[in-house]
Amino acid sequence: MRADAKKNYSHILAVAREVVTEHGADASMRDIARRADVGLATLLRHFPTREALFEALLCTNLDALTQTADELETSNSPDEALVSWFQEWLVFAQSYRGVVAMMAAAHTNPDSALYAACAEVHSASARLLLRAQALGSARADMNGDDLFALMTALGWAVDQPSFAPRADRLFQIVASAILTNPSSKDIKNATR
Repeated sequence: MRADAKKNYSHILAVAREVVTEHGADASMRDIARRADVGLATLLRHFPTREALFEALLCTNLDALTQTADELETSNSPDEALVSWFQEWLVFAQSYRGVVAMMAAAHTNPDSALYAACAEVHSASARLLLRAQALGSARADMNGDDLFALMTALGWAVDQPSFAPRADRLFQIVASAILTNPSSKDIKNATR
C-alpha cells in the first residue's frame, strides 16, 4: 500500500472508531466517510462492506483477546482461566455496541469478513472450556458452540440499556451455570 493510501486508511479507521463508539454497529458508512472527509467510494474501496470495516476495527481487540486466552491457559487454574476469559469477552462486547449481533451472524458464515475473527474467539473459548472440563471444573455436557452461544447471548443482553446495569449479576449467574463447583469469590473477583 502506498504511503498516502496507508495514511488515508489509518485516518478512516480512526474516524470510524469514533463514529462506532458514538453510534454502535449501526453507524452510517456515509457518516463515517463524511466525517473522515473522504468520498463514500473511497471508504468502500478500503472497506467494501460494514463487516469488512468492523473486521479492521476489531482486529487489534480480537487479537488481544485471543492472546489473553493463550496467557490464561498457561497461567491460571482452568476454572479461573475460563471465568477470566468470559469476563474479558464481556468487556470487549460492551466496548462496541451491536458488535455481538454481527459476530453471532458471522460465526457460521465463511463468506463474512468477521468469520475468521469469530473462529479465533470460538477456538480460544473452546480450548479454555476443554481444559476446565478435563479437570472436572466445568460442565461436561457443554461444548465450544454452547459456550460461544452463552457468551454471545450475555454480550447481547448487556448491550441492551435495560440489562446493562445488571451486567455483573448476569455474568455471575451464567458463569455459575458453566462451572461445576463455582467459587462465588472467584466469579465476583472476575467482575471487578
